Amino acid sequence: MSVDDTCIEFDQVTAGYGEFTILNQLSLKAKRGKITLLLGPNGAGKSTVLKAIFGLVRMRSGRILLDGQDITGASAKDLLVKHGIAFVPQGRNLFGQLSVYENLELGGITLGVKTTHERIPEVLERFPRVKERLHSSASSLSGGEQKQLEVGRALLLRPKVILIDEPSIGLSPMVVADVFKLLRQLADQGTTVLMVEQNVKSALKMADEAIALESGRLVLHKAADELLADPNLERIFLGGAHTTNAVDAIATV
Repeated sequence: MSVDDTCIEFDQVTAGYGEFTILNQLSLKAKRGKITLLLGPNGAGKSTVLKAIFGLVRMRSGRILLDGQDITGASAKDLLVKHGIAFVPQGRNLFGQLSVYENLELGGITLGVKTTHERIPEVLERFPRVKERLHSSASSLSGGEQKQLEVGRALLLRPKVILIDEPSIGLSPMVVADVFKLLRQLADQGTTVLMVEQNVKSALKMADEAIALESGRLVLHKAADELLADPNLERIFLGGAHTTNAVDAIATV
């Protein structure tokens, strides 16, 4: 990977929660305008990678770079407003008692009222089902509609980078396909997407790159289509054989 196409870079990052170390001198790179999928067993550090980028986990050593600029230790607000990084965490993160429109307004609070109101219609064009429920409370939406609203709220800021954690949880296959299609469209338009997703096969079909972690370390970085075609994929990522030796084996096939 050349310097020119690197968007996000971890340089020997060690980070964790309290006394627990999750990322162990992790180094990785994600390409600009591509979808990079983070894989690995539970506890491997996938979600922690996203949180480290967004300033939500304590860094102990190392650096995180965005387009070559050191963003280590930057606040979530600065990462969002100044650097164009949006984070869509796992689960539901909406104000359930507020309407769809009010949730969108809150998502654009850093933009100002005028800009937010100008951008809301363009976001809603991507989500016709959410648009139909504009004045309904967010809690009354289906799980799929709520996830689309979360993504739409992030898109108000026209981010350069989207960090998204387990977008398929609790969603029907049809809605998951819609979310993946949207992420693919965003990447094709130049947005960098870094995603954690346990729905491995479906995610690999629309991703560009795949990175596998184990115990907070990188053990595999491969083109998504190559990994999808690998005969060992089922055994390693879908069959529970999450060992360094197994991942080493798939990397050498």
